[in-house]
Amino acid sequence: MKKRIRLIASDLDGTLLLNGAQSLRPGTCRLVHDLTRKGVYFLAASGRQYPNLRRLFAPVQGEIGYICENGCLSFFQGEMIHKEIMERELGQEILHAIQEKEGCEILLSGANTSYLQPKDMAYYYHMRDVVRNNVTLVPDIFQVREEYMKISVYEKDGIENSAPYWKEKFGDKVTVVTSGNAWLDMMPKNVNKGLAMRKVMDYLQVDPDECMAFGDNYNDLEMLELVGHPVAMETAKPEVKAVSRYRTDTVEHMLEVLLADMQ
Repeated sequence: MKKRIRLIASDLDGTLLLNGAQSLRPGTCRLVHDLTRKGVYFLAASGRQYPNLRRLFAPVQGEIGYICENGCLSFFQGEMIHKEIMERELGQEILHAIQEKEGCEILLSGANTSYLQPKDMAYYYHMRDVVRNNVTLVPDIFQVREEYMKISVYEKDGIENSAPYWKEKFGDKVTVVTSGNAWLDMMPKNVNKGLAMRKVMDYLQVDPDECMAFGDNYNDLEMLELVGHPVAMETAKPEVKAVSRYRTDTVEHMLEVLLADMQ
């Protein structure tokens, strides 16, 4: 790597968080802190909400940046860099469709909370106690007044059961991506992690050749295609491996290599 890495972005689920883990491994935040002390920016880039990501990175939460909601929202050291909004009428059409689809639950993303009107309360407890999102239980999802960003489908038995249906129904109106085994996310058209990554790069005045990104799933593709040093997990989708220059078993291993090179 001839040009110095100045910005590192990593996906969470399936990348930094392996095998369904809901917390970072011991030592991960120390590696991130060591990198930031050496002048390397770090971004948590996820479909997850902003408060959830800050909790995950609690020891370094003020040192790093965040690409949240699969590119709808980004922050750096507490400052909002950009926010993408979905047209309300389209959002309500999507909400109706999810309500009507058997086995599917709604997650409506706000900037600081997830709005839920569960068909099964087990879904609410999963989001609150396992995923540890900020969650707001509402009696009528259509009465939520906050602007719509991302609308997600949760299918406990596996999102592959309905993913083709959602892509066919809304793929020409919104960005539709799977985001883990049980999730499918719908964002405003052309919104993705790559778009948010570009905005953060411009904000920090960092070139693509100075950026490294880690990912494993379809919602990471645009981000990986943008950076000069894309890294796929060994467990990544074939399409993700195809656009990546490097592979790794863990993000931490690559971070350790980068730190060693800076000695």
